[in-house]
Parts: sequence; structure tokens; C-alpha cells
Amino acid sequence: MKLVRYGAPGQEKPGMIDSQGQLRDLSGHVADITGRAFEAGLMDTLRGIDPATLPRVDNSPRIGPCVGDVRTFWAIGLNYTDHAEETGAPIPKEPILFNKAASCIVGPYDDVILPPGSVEADWEVELALLIGKRSYRISEAEAADAIAGYFICNDVSEREYQLKREGLWTKGKCCPTFGPIGPWLVTPDEFKNPQDKGLWLDLNGTRTQTGHTSKMIFTIAHIVSYVSQFLILEAGDIITTGTPPGVGLGMAPNVFLKAGDEMHLGIDGLGAQRQTVVAFPG
Repeated sequence: MKLVRYGAPGQEKPGMIDSQGQLRDLSGHVADITGRAFEAGLMDTLRGIDPATLPRVDNSPRIGPCVGDVRTFWAIGLNYTDHAEETGAPIPKEPILFNKAASCIVGPYDDVILPPGSVEADWEVELALLIGKRSYRISEAEAADAIAGYFICNDVSEREYQLKREGLWTKGKCCPTFGPIGPWLVTPDEFKNPQDKGLWLDLNGTRTQTGHTSKMIFTIAHIVSYVSQFLILEAGDIITTGTPPGVGLGMAPNVFLKAGDEMHLGIDGLGAQRQTVVAFPG
């Protein structure tokens, strides 16, 4: 099942993509696509709906973030061996955990805005997931039951803020528009094995990132279980799980985003995103 949110920013409606790729309106059945809705039994409601009975949405609306009411945006760093190697970082012995601000979330086709003075903004295609139930200190075997669905995240990063300023990575990860998610959330029954998916990203029509989730250092199940050992994962939390090689920081010489650049990125079974990079207004 592919679930989507569409409409103007802050006014998104819930939708579903049918088997022919047609957007259908779900607002007559559910209020929104959120982790808390999944925890309250959203899937039971959706299983009883024939997509053909839902109203068609034919006016090509804006596609918004595929998840609303995000509680906390967790992220895993250096989770692909070849990405760690390209950046000169040691292979981590445990998952590297950091935050992105929920305020950085935008839709999959919205512009990415460079913060004032940005000189080292970078791209990162990643597999992300939504937590659909409250989970604390769960095992890897229990992790799958905590996941409501999967989607694409572009973990846009300002490397100067992240690596050359004092403190945590977080300050380079949270700028407004630095978290495009979507275009849709795919439920685990349709997405199937998350460790068997290809990822890619093109910058201005040139392939820069090519990866496969089988190359993850820490699997999805391990990540969810691991994070839950340190904190309570709540329904509505999202976790983005690291990027494969091919980021601008790993190139020699480095390549960073500038106004006018276009990113096009995708993951098997999850569709594709496209963003144009723009300068900070004013």
C-alpha cells in the first residue's frame, strides 16, 4: 500500500496511490497519515477500503511530506562501509545516532533552500522509516512490528556546519528544507525486504550515488532495536538510516550544492524525488 499526503504546505490531505498509479483521496476515511494514526489502527481501516471507490485526484496537486505530525526525526550516520571509506571515517562499531529537526521536513518535490552563507551543502539519498507503535528496549525480532512503513529521505547536510564548527553534527542537518521525505510511504507488506533495495541520486543529470541496502553496516532491524535501548521510540518518530557512497564530501575535489542545481533521487519500490536548489531569499 502506498500512502501519500497532498495539498498546500500545512494543509495536506491523506491519499492513496492505486494499482494504476492514480492518486485517490482518503480524507473521507482518515484524518491524516501519521504514526499515531497507525498506532490507533489505521491499517485496519485501510484494509477495508477498495481504492477504486475512492475519489480520484486529477489536478496534479503538490505532493507533501508523506508523514504528518512527526514527533522526532532520528538519523543514523556512516551506515554504509563504502560511504565511511570515501569520507575517511573509521567504520563505526555501533550506530552513530543524531537528530534532524522535524522543522526541516518538506515534500519530495519542494525546493531545497541554502542557508545564508552556505558553502558546503551536500546531498544524501537514504531509506527512512516510520515508527508506528511505542517501543522501548525491543529485540531485533520485534523491530519489524514497530515499523509502519518506508519512504525516501534526502538527508541534505551543510558540511561546514556539521564538521567544521564546534559541537554536534546536528547543526549541519537541521536547516529548513533539509529533510525532503516521500513521495509516498510504502507499508512493509508491499515493500518487503528492506535489505534488498537499490538507491541512487543524480545531480544535474549525472549519477553521483549508487548503492544497495545490502551494504548497510547495521540492518534496519538492528537500528530500530539499538535506538530503542537508549530511548522510547514513539509512534510518529521517523528514522533515516544512512547514505551510500557518492556524496559531494567524498569527491576529489569536493563538490557542493549551489543555487540552480537539481537533485533527482530514488529507491527501489519507493518512487523518486526531485528538488531544485535555491538561494536563501533576500
